[in-house]
Amino acid sequence: MDPISQGVLGATATQVFGPVSRHKGLATAGLAGALSGMAADLDVFFFSSEDPLLFLVYHRHFTHSLVFIPVGALIVSWVLQHFYFRNKLRFREVYLSCLVGYATHGLLDACTTYGTSLLWPFSDERIAWNIVSVVDPLMTVPAVVLVVLAGRRRSRRYAILALAWILLYLSAGAVQHSRAEAAARALADSRGHSTERLEVKPGFANLLLWKSVYLHQDYYYVDGIRAGLAVTSFGGDCIADFDRQQHMPWVNPGSQQATDIERFRVFSNGYLSPWGDEQTSIADIRYSAFPHEIDPIWGIELDPEKGPSEHVDYWTNRPATGIDSLNLLADLLLGRQPSDFRRIGCKSENPQ
Repeated sequence: MDPISQGVLGATATQVFGPVSRHKGLATAGLAGALSGMAADLDVFFFSSEDPLLFLVYHRHFTHSLVFIPVGALIVSWVLQHFYFRNKLRFREVYLSCLVGYATHGLLDACTTYGTSLLWPFSDERIAWNIVSVVDPLMTVPAVVLVVLAGRRRSRRYAILALAWILLYLSAGAVQHSRAEAAARALADSRGHSTERLEVKPGFANLLLWKSVYLHQDYYYVDGIRAGLAVTSFGGDCIADFDRQQHMPWVNPGSQQATDIERFRVFSNGYLSPWGDEQTSIADIRYSAFPHEIDPIWGIELDPEKGPSEHVDYWTNRPATGIDSLNLLADLLLGRQPSDFRRIGCKSENPQ
């Protein structure tokens, strides 16, 4: 999740479960927990100008794994004790506070949709429970207020309330995910489709709107789901599942570009589609600005003229903003069908 959410959960967990028993130390322990709760995201500094996909490989990788927690906590606690906490807490207290805070990071990230290597080095599977957006102020802001109160008023009571709120919100996300997934399967069944693969993800900063993506006969169908008191769906569109031999037969199987396609496939959990008119782009269709749209936020660009050792390029697509986008979002949140609604995801049942 975003750094603020990671920090507030780290601080909250440390104030509740950490070793500091003196109420006057709650603010200091909370700071240690917050900093260690954010520290795993320092993996963003693993990047290369020559290899655009390197940051995708290492973000949420070994620094987020369960086995790395004691090591990460030790590094953070040494830095804090050396530069800041020398006369405030004993090293044991700093390390245990950091241990609790660091332990929350990977687990919270796994609650989102991006995928986290919790089981590294035993497995490279990117775990994503898809129950909360990477940014959700409704979960984060109340917890921030409560964890600050815990430090200022030297009372664990507020930290317990903050932790209870976060756990309640994540539980609500799990319930909403289950409702949205059931609706997505029912929508596919109503079309006579099998769901060979299906993922349901929360919309940005809310638990009301969800994006459904499922695979049927080599095509991905994308729909929006509104899980309110009643569950409604917004029909989207469909796009082909990417097949290198079919869509990019010119790519040399032994080239770096072919290797990069497979690296991007692992990152996107296989949800790849050809994109654009030039037949040189591949998109991760799991993410878009609006849940019923196929308008990818990122992808890779290949070039037939590149040498066998050259990497692909990575591109991002900034979502459209403005009054039209706000109106569309309002329609979706209120359960009103958008003007481009299609009851069947594709224009035909056998798209060409």
